[in-house]
Amino acid sequence: MANTVHGQFRAAVAQYPDRPFMAVLPETAAVYGIPAGEITYAEAGAAVDALMARYRAAGYGPGHRIGLRLENRPAMLLHFFALNGLGVSIVPINPDLRAAELDYLVAHSEIALAVDAAAGRTALPNVPVIGPDDAPPPAPHPAGTAPDEAALLYTSGTTGLPKGCVLSNTYFLTCGRWYLGMGGYCTLHPGTDRMLTPLPLFHMNALGASTMAMVMSGGCLIVLDRFHPTTWWDSVARADATIVHYLGVMPAILMAGPPVPAERAHRVRFGFGAGVDRRLHAEAEARFGFPLIEGWAMTETGCSVGINANHDPRIVGQSCFGKPEPHVALRIVADDGTDAEQGELLVRHAGPDPRAGFFSAYLKDPDATAAAWEGGWFHTGDVVRRDADGMMFFVDRKKNVIRRSGENIAAVEVEGVLQRHPLVRVAAVAPVADDLRGEEVFACLVAAEPIADQEAAARDIVTWALTQLAYYKPPGYVAFVDAIPVTSTNKIQRGVLRDDVRALLDSGHAIDTRALKRR
Repeated sequence: MANTVHGQFRAAVAQYPDRPFMAVLPETAAVYGIPAGEITYAEAGAAVDALMARYRAAGYGPGHRIGLRLENRPAMLLHFFALNGLGVSIVPINPDLRAAELDYLVAHSEIALAVDAAAGRTALPNVPVIGPDDAPPPAPHPAGTAPDEAALLYTSGTTGLPKGCVLSNTYFLTCGRWYLGMGGYCTLHPGTDRMLTPLPLFHMNALGASTMAMVMSGGCLIVLDRFHPTTWWDSVARADATIVHYLGVMPAILMAGPPVPAERAHRVRFGFGAGVDRRLHAEAEARFGFPLIEGWAMTETGCSVGINANHDPRIVGQSCFGKPEPHVALRIVADDGTDAEQGELLVRHAGPDPRAGFFSAYLKDPDATAAAWEGGWFHTGDVVRRDADGMMFFVDRKKNVIRRSGENIAAVEVEGVLQRHPLVRVAAVAPVADDLRGEEVFACLVAAEPIADQEAAARDIVTWALTQLAYYKPPGYVAFVDAIPVTSTNKIQRGVLRDDVRALLDSGHAIDTRALKRR
């Protein structure tokens, strides 16, 4: 059995040489300026061999890290597999990062080289930059990496500087084996499945779960440059997709549009993702004709302790992500550290090695690694609840829970309701200090269309929200904004949002709606 990502890919090349490994749709090809069409496993294998020879001749090997800023192009995976075969760790780079963010990543990761699709337009401090088809310069002395390090993946940085998660070959292989063995609604069909994902290859979902699942099953991966709502169903049809991956915002956006014949003219068996609006979940499944399977995992956990609702009975419309498998050990703890049925989720592998398949460490941050594993359990920062049957339900990130007069308010719940109001296109909720209640709910709203009387609109939205939520949950303050700060995967940058709401409140740009609530 292969013990590296490259070894697993070579096994797939041997078993499925004539099957398509990747497909580039015309719309993605046009964005990137690359050829459209399919690449077989044999063709991909030959390209990987050629890249390995090029890097080997330049002296790259164990101990080196190379940054890959190749977006969702096939080159991203071809370079990953080639470098992995030489023992080189990759550092996927978000193409949206700007100068200060790139400076931090380059210095922190100590990459020896960057491969960039826009090589002629990119400069990095003290690091040579080449294009995906260029010969690499001679390798410098390696900075040193862990023996089994396959990648250094940076977290989204929603509340601070991104942490570099050291990921091993075992991590990636565990992701593939987990997906391959899920079964139920997520049963894979070796040699025939075609998976469409708009998620970025510089995050673990696409790079770890999607890629390794298709490699291990001989399937075809179709990666879009990003999610395009107006052409999504056309892409699904052109891809001939049997599986689609989604983020929670995608079903809501698609449901906001009028029904079209293309949304049922497909052979998709299931969608896999997380965070679908619970109020739209059942309606979306009925409209699109396939189940949306909610799952739970993190960059740090990989799929070692992944949990997903892929078996009956499914609980649709309640943010349920299923029941843990026997290899998953978990605790749910209250703020005082005692076991509870709702609280922070703590996880570890149930086998002899509690960290099996997890990230190896946060690079250069042993204190953060130790804190995350305090007491021998990985502290996820996610608040969940468990019912009497052991089913798990997502509540919110612990840092996103607003405490108002002793009541816990989940930001995502309030956001999901506000986004159903016809005047609201996007909503983001954060806490602000309140002398009477401790914290109050502040909503930043992007309007669906220009609003002449914002105060009246704010009152209308909050009054409506009070018919949908308990009296303490709707916003006590509202501000209409042009945009919400988000990461590359459309997650709200909560740290930036908290700064924004404080600035809006201090500058008098917030509409006070507290009088509409029972104080």
